[in-house]
Amino acid sequence: MNIIEGDITANRAKIAIAVVRFNRFVNNNLLEGALDTLKRIGHVKDENITIIWVPGAYELPLIAKALAVSRRYDGIVALGTVIRGFTMHFEFIAKECSTGLSNVSIENTLPIGFGVLTTENIDQAIERSGIKSHNKGSEAALAVLEMINILQMIKK
Repeated sequence: MNIIEGDITANRAKIAIAVVRFNRFVNNNLLEGALDTLKRIGHVKDENITIIWVPGAYELPLIAKALAVSRRYDGIVALGTVIRGFTMHFEFIAKECSTGLSNVSIENTLPIGFGVLTTENIDQAIERSGIKSHNKGSEAALAVLEMINILQMIKK
């Protein structure tokens, strides 16, 4: 029986982090969590990490696609925050962002860590960005590291 499980150390991996400027005060915490995980746990070197700032969550799939087709990266960490308002805008942005990133990942066989918060209010966003406890940016980075290694093992 063969069992494939990924490691989270990927010291040679080249990682792109696409992070949203909108709600930057929350997204900065997601970015800090992702960077800490990539460097401290994944042993990814600074020179192998590229950070790309984009206007909003709706733009994440386009940037992810451009990064994927460049073939310069082993994985992408997508970070952002979409907070529910009083209109349907939240549903449209959250759905398109999630679906778009998933499609890019599948079409390009490229791990994309989904660190995009979709919350009802600012308090939930603060809580999920690691200010109080768990950091979803860190979790997205961990997923990317593990998936990079799993995909490499499958190719062998």
